Amino acid sequence: MAAGGFAKLPNGNVVVALTLPRPGGDGHAAAVRVLVYAVNRQRALTRVRNLGFRAVRLSGNAEPPTPDEISAVLHHPDGLVWRPRHADDTELWHPLRALRRLGTAS
Repeated sequence: MAAGGFAKLPNGNVVVALTLPRPGGDGHAAAVRVLVYAVNRQRALTRVRNLGFRAVRLSGNAEPPTPDEISAVLHHPDGLVWRPRHADDTELWHPLRALRRLGTAS
C-alpha cells in the first residue's frame, strides 16, 4: 500500500501522487514521490504496476498532489515522474523508468 492521493483536473483526467519505497532502498529516507497522469485513478495505478510496483494501492486522499507537482507531471512527455520524497524544490523530476533501472543496478 502507498500513501498518497489524487486530484481531478477540469478535463476529467486525474493526477495521482504516491509515496513508495525506493527499489533497493531501506527505510523512510529511501522513499520517493511518484506522480502519474492518467484518465482515471485505476489506470494511473495500472501504469505504475506495469513498471514493476506490483503492490501499489491507493486508499484515501491523505497526500494529494500539490499544484507544483501537477504542473510537473503535466509537462512531462511520459506523464510518470518521481523524485526523492523529501527533496527540495531544486531537485528535478525524473522519468519513472529511470527509477526502475536504479533499483535493478543495486
